[in-house]
Amino acid sequence: MNWIPLKTETQLAEIKSNSHYSIIFKHSTRCSISIMAKKKIELTWDELPKDTKMYFLDLLMYRPISNQIASDFLVAHQSPQVLLIKNGDCVLEQSHGDISVNEINEVISQTA
Repeated sequence: MNWIPLKTETQLAEIKSNSHYSIIFKHSTRCSISIMAKKKIELTWDELPKDTKMYFLDLLMYRPISNQIASDFLVAHQSPQVLLIKNGDCVLEQSHGDISVNEINEVISQTA
């Protein structure tokens, strides 16, 4: 899998309209916890369903998109943060040390 850079509101609208699962990883490039969470995801993302789209949001460059995400999905801003989105709903939100591909997979298998 590869990260898809999340840079525009148009992309966010596409994520909200997608009937497949999408993951948004909100990342601060200056935060060591965020860097470790990103590596943790990358080491295990092969365990995710192959049709899962993986979006990467650089919070420092695209703060307005991060704010829109918090508003659209009714989640408090965190960094690092993972949101699992399907059919316009956030079905899982994780932050910091709670970020886990295993838990994401559990939610996917329960809601598929």
